[in-house]
Amino acid sequence: MKDILYRLFEHQYLGRDEARQILQRMAAGEYNDSQIASLITVFLMRNISVEELSGFREALLEMRVPVDLTDYKPIDIVGTGGDGKNTFNISTASSFVVAGAGYNVVKHGNYGATSVSGASNVMEQHGVKFTNSIDKLRESMEACHIAYLHAPLFNPALKAVAPVRKSLGVRSFFNMLGPLVNPVMPAYQLLGVYNLPLLRLYSYTYQESGTRFAVVHSLDGFDEISLTTEFKVAMSEKEKLYTPEMLGFARCTEADLDGGQTVEDAARIFDSVMKNTATPAQKNCVIANSAFAIQVICPEKKIETCIAEARESLESGKALATLKKFISLNN
Repeated sequence: MKDILYRLFEHQYLGRDEARQILQRMAAGEYNDSQIASLITVFLMRNISVEELSGFREALLEMRVPVDLTDYKPIDIVGTGGDGKNTFNISTASSFVVAGAGYNVVKHGNYGATSVSGASNVMEQHGVKFTNSIDKLRESMEACHIAYLHAPLFNPALKAVAPVRKSLGVRSFFNMLGPLVNPVMPAYQLLGVYNLPLLRLYSYTYQESGTRFAVVHSLDGFDEISLTTEFKVAMSEKEKLYTPEMLGFARCTEADLDGGQTVEDAARIFDSVMKNTATPAQKNCVIANSAFAIQVICPEKKIETCIAEARESLESGKALATLKKFISLNN
């Protein structure tokens, strides 16, 4: 690892196979925490290359616990994290809104590494027990259109680096990898990223893999559609810049989307969204992200139709009923 770090410090890049081997050795416990932290730091100081990202991804996919849910043709809704905004669990709430609208969702998530509450934190607050049992996951998909995959149960490398990521508390290339290594390999993906270079990188990667996708980025740095400013959406066949007003939404502020200081705070906000008692800003943000997820699955639908479907799922109580059924099945 010492030689690799020296090369990286001199601004050299890793080849795809080299990156794959490094991550395999990391998962095998061959590197100590200081070496892993140094490697993470390198990719904070410069952009990751397509070859490096592809090599890291290949390693994680080779080592994953595979899960076959392809017959459900599900979507994953996820942000990279690492935007430093400490938002509430927007993608998790959107996942239940989309499932409540009748679409299949397979949410791949983890504990928060750069924010107070990740998807796994808020799920645990509701008593959800994580599983990698295919029978349990299929039962969840059949009953409520959604299954939750706690990332460390499906990939040993993510478990091995979790303590280092948490102690550093900064974004890393693992934030970038998480959305690419859902072990189900979902047919559809809505991904939020924290800068425009990543939007380009992921668009290229998804086009190569054949996944139908939308990569979204709010121009003020949010890794989701925040409705705080203009946002870009890159899809399989088009790329477009939107304003909140174009979609009938009022702009909100960064403070409107804050996730609080504790996991309990974040869970309370999440619950208020699901119960349709949240602030207009919190609710609209979830509806907007849900709508673009629906459009990924149904590209023939106008975004206005998708917004109406998402709003109906949330306001009618379908999303909340889906959450309650999911919790009862997975406790």
